[in-house]
Amino acid sequence: MSKKKICLVTSSGGHLFKVYCLKQWWVSYERFWVTRRDQFSLSILKGEKTYFAFFPENRNFINFVRNLFFAYSLLRKEKPDIVFSTGAGIAPPFMIIAKLLNIKTIFLETFILIPKATISGRLLYPIVDLFLVQNKNLLKTYPKAQYWGSVL
Repeated sequence: MSKKKICLVTSSGGHLFKVYCLKQWWVSYERFWVTRRDQFSLSILKGEKTYFAFFPENRNFINFVRNLFFAYSLLRKEKPDIVFSTGAGIAPPFMIIAKLLNIKTIFLETFILIPKATISGRLLYPIVDLFLVQNKNLLKTYPKAQYWGSVL
């Protein structure tokens, strides 16, 4: 049986750090990353196969469209089995294209002290294959989600 390949899509900073904290999970898979090119991502992902998307991505329609085309090209090239993301604005273009290409999608709504749905979470909840939350209170907002607990 062939090994699964995953695409880890995340903004830089806290979102990237949270996915990195899941290393025990993703380290056993063939993988590639999509994130922002900055000092933090270059440092933490040294030695990892990494692609850099168009930023800023939050509330930027031009980069949203650019990232849709980038996602289409990259996902067709890399052919992952799963696209996983914690957000933020880079997640919707990749999840939308992944769904169109019949690639499994997993979104993790990251832990926040005040349980409030994120824009990416609200957009992606209806379309992803698996929606995970880190705060049990978010199950009221996302009733079909699965509680996954805190990463940190």
